[in-house]
Amino acid sequence: MDFHDARTCVIFGAGDYYDETPAIPDDAFVVAADGGLDHARAFGIDADFVVGDFDSITGDRPTQNDRTIALPSEKDDPDLLSALKIGWLRGARTFHIYGALGGRIDHTISNIQLMALLADRGATGYLHGDGSIVTAICDGALDFPADDAVAGRMVSVFSHSDISTGVSETGLKYELHHADMSSTRVNGLSNEFLAGRPSRITVEHGTLIVTFPIEAPLPHVARWHGFSGDLGALDTDVSSALVEPSGR
Repeated sequence: MDFHDARTCVIFGAGDYYDETPAIPDDAFVVAADGGLDHARAFGIDADFVVGDFDSITGDRPTQNDRTIALPSEKDDPDLLSALKIGWLRGARTFHIYGALGGRIDHTISNIQLMALLADRGATGYLHGDGSIVTAICDGALDFPADDAVAGRMVSVFSHSDISTGVSETGLKYELHHADMSSTRVNGLSNEFLAGRPSRITVEHGTLIVTFPIEAPLPHVARWHGFSGDLGALDTDVSSALVEPSGR
């Protein structure tokens, strides 16, 4: 069974853009996350919504209004998750995120985990950066159309789940058929597209993180079943997990 995604959301993050110019579909909902507002302004993009604690913004702080939500710095949700929640509430199920790879490694890991969260809810996220795209697929497939693939540009597959079963990679330089992958064994690194051949990455059960060259055509996403759940309510409170340090 094939489930098509709804409206697209484009999110501007605060990280490196690697000289890439974001592509904004005509009907996209645009969210600037914190310092991502600086980048949106630099590209001449008027964001539909701005959210963050604004600790990384260098330009003028946005005026508080019905298109801006200022968050506390001591919060549970990272700014990107807040931006994803806003896009989700506007009906988006496909997300293109710029400025979310590179820079701080903890932010990069967090952002990749959020792609897995989207996949687990039946949505699709694409992190753009440094000539590559990072996405995730849960219980489904990524079908890449044939194109003029450049030799040596890598496609890699990792299991985000403890165990991902029924993993196949077909139409790539190295084929894999109905394998199991784990989150602690790296056995999907450094594959390649083949020029003029369509390819498919599938997982019967589990969540995969997939990286591929930015010049490749975006895959068609197929899912084996419907998904439930959402990203949760927008959290604008100071974290309840905070405790006073001992010795004060």
